[in-house]
Amino acid sequence: MPAQKISIDNAKQDKLFYFVANVVVYRESDKRCLILKRDMREKAHPGKYGVVGGKLEWKDLPIDKPTRVNGDILDYENAVEDLLVRETKEESGVDVEQPFIYLNSVAFIRPDETPVVLVKFAAKYKSGEVVVEEGSFTDYAWVNEEEVMRYECIDGIQDEVQKTIQIFNT
Repeated sequence: MPAQKISIDNAKQDKLFYFVANVVVYRESDKRCLILKRDMREKAHPGKYGVVGGKLEWKDLPIDKPTRVNGDILDYENAVEDLLVRETKEESGVDVEQPFIYLNSVAFIRPDETPVVLVKFAAKYKSGEVVVEEGSFTDYAWVNEEEVMRYECIDGIQDEVQKTIQIFNT
């Protein structure tokens, strides 16, 4: 019988993580990527430049609307892709094209002791003017491989911007 609700009652405590996905947005017209300055109130990397993304939440898995019932398992296909499309629009005001291209992943522990698994992707800019989400970000820039080096970024962002530009320029 498929699940009737979302619960962690039967989950193993040592196997619980936040799942986060980020996307480096690449604008083909000028070969630049979007970076955003995180608000100082953010728990992870306050005041540093990063890229758009967000946490997968229980509301992203509506019990009554799985994309497929796989025996007694409820499947939610494209949950990560849907998350990235939504978060990109919410956090930056822009739309991105699919498919997303996998860049890398990292697991880390936040200062508040929460373990996180972060998966990072690249995508092409589709449309929209940048309007940063109030309370989450305070500034933004479209940068190329050299310009990104002038910004105080979360470790790895500069490499991911460079990799994204290389991917889309080949």
